[in-house]
Amino acid sequence: METNSLLSVLNNINILSPSIQTELQSYLVEYHFPKKALLLKEGQVAQRIYFVKEGFTRAYYHKKGNEYTSWFMGQGEIILSVYSFFSRKPSFENIQVLEDSVLQSINWDQLQSIYKNHPEFNLTGRLITEQYYIRSEERTINLQTLTAKQRYENLLATYPGILQKASLGQIASFLSIKQETLSRIRAK
Repeated sequence: METNSLLSVLNNINILSPSIQTELQSYLVEYHFPKKALLLKEGQVAQRIYFVKEGFTRAYYHKKGNEYTSWFMGQGEIILSVYSFFSRKPSFENIQVLEDSVLQSINWDQLQSIYKNHPEFNLTGRLITEQYYIRSEERTINLQTLTAKQRYENLLATYPGILQKASLGQIASFLSIKQETLSRIRAK
């Protein structure tokens, strides 16, 4: 099993039974997306959950004519519009690949089938949900308690190659600072 595959990552979270792995593999589709491709557009209902086998992605939304990056996800991470995918309502965000990417994916119905056919997979789903909820809360706490420089340093530690993948404007909006502030932080 490839070390950068969805099955490998899931097995590191919670060992999957052979029957879960077989069903998941039967659904798994691998996509190759070029840089700047949109996986989800604002207003669409998210139909797929993706795993980043290779590449880098971001989610962003528009407000008052400006674009705001809400998150980045890279290799080995699961990406989706959480709100839209689970509520089955239109997304308020866009999901874009920032470099040529290889993503593995299943759709809503397939995920529900795995949950139904393999109740033990609910533990894996819960553990993933907990991880992402913790990350979301850490982001909120960091925005409220850390300086812009500390947030920038944390981002570089989490995604060391981000400066080659995302624009400074995207990074600044993720950090909730102006691009000029980011330039001053980088200059020091």
